[in-house]
Amino acid sequence: MKGEWVDVAIGDIAEIVGGSTPSTADKSNFDGDIPWLTPKDLSEPHGRYVSHGERNLSAKGLASCSSRLLPRNSVLLSSRAPIGYLAIAANQIATNQGFRSLVLGPGYDHEFLYYWLTANVEELERHASGSTFKELSGGALKKIHIRIPADVTEQRAIAHIPGTLDDKIELNRRMNETLEAIARALFTSWFVNFDPTRAKAEGHDPGLPQEIADLFPDSFEDSELGEIPKGWPVMKLSDLCSTQYGYTASAVDKPVGPKLLRVTDINKRNWINWSDVPYCAIDPDTRASYALEVGDLVVARMADPGKSAIIEEEIDAVFASYLVRLKTPSLAHSYYVHGFLKSDLYAEYAEGAKSGSVQANMNAKVIVGASLVVPPERIIQQFLQAVLPLRRRLVANVRDSRTLTELRCTLLPKLISGELRVGDQLRAKFT
Repeated sequence: MKGEWVDVAIGDIAEIVGGSTPSTADKSNFDGDIPWLTPKDLSEPHGRYVSHGERNLSAKGLASCSSRLLPRNSVLLSSRAPIGYLAIAANQIATNQGFRSLVLGPGYDHEFLYYWLTANVEELERHASGSTFKELSGGALKKIHIRIPADVTEQRAIAHIPGTLDDKIELNRRMNETLEAIARALFTSWFVNFDPTRAKAEGHDPGLPQEIADLFPDSFEDSELGEIPKGWPVMKLSDLCSTQYGYTASAVDKPVGPKLLRVTDINKRNWINWSDVPYCAIDPDTRASYALEVGDLVVARMADPGKSAIIEEEIDAVFASYLVRLKTPSLAHSYYVHGFLKSDLYAEYAEGAKSGSVQANMNAKVIVGASLVVPPERIIQQFLQAVLPLRRRLVANVRDSRTLTELRCTLLPKLISGELRVGDQLRAKFT
């Protein structure tokens, strides 16, 4: 009956399916065309639907283990290390043993269950057991009770509201990936492949406005880095940047002081989502020494050495001890160095420069020890003018997503519990 909510056990509305991993010693078990998911695949930013993981299984690999091909719209739930990563299968997919996936029966909406689980991760953790690490067993998951609208159309109507918000957040993420890719492509074209100089050297139009094209030389010269535009010096990154190690403090969720930017806040995206960054306690004098400013660059020295980010918002924040701050003479130099830090050239340098037998690391001297080509100031300024609108749009999208996420977090528990009913007015707002 429409409007009626019923109490059901998860095992009564869904089949719980575990996963498995075939023998990794047999390479023929992998690199086939069967999508296969591990919890690690859901640790990276993703939409609520996933189509594949980092690796695929072969038909032989799937047949050799107890994993099975899950149908489209299965709800994929990580059941250990950690509990509560969630996604919905966009197509048939298999998982490893770190999942307890839910295949719903008729009359139940997969998105409603996805959002119920999202809002109730603490409840899932409460039913987990284990001494070394907590794991949610299939038997325990089956016994968890949820309240759910009896009418599947009402389930869908409820799930549609956070789904609409998540769609907008996902669109912003994809747009930001495109904006980032455009900026990186421009850096690569001008300062790695030297396309404008190459075009002029070969007598071609570089395809740039004349006032910009005139800034590039029309010939090359040899250097320690190979062939580079004539007149462009090779410098060390240390010639362009000063360095500073970050502040040692414990991160806390409560706003006891400024935000504390950590490696984990910069190593998965090419922008900073400040809503995910925790806080720290710090005295005023020390705070001033570590306060982040627009144009500052931060580079990881441990945990994920070489990963970097640029500060693009006025924010009350300091940076943690596993990060090194780089300061440059100008905002234009900051974005030029940012482009270099995000390039394949620096990634190759960082990979070769890492040290440490237990955990790879790079100290400040190593971080800025890379050699790079430095174009004239006027070209660096033109690069800033080209990338700044892209980065400002990216930051605006991040802010928009932050607002949408806050709205979603406010609405979700009320919607999923029935406290907030989906009337025509609320439905119209999200159509």
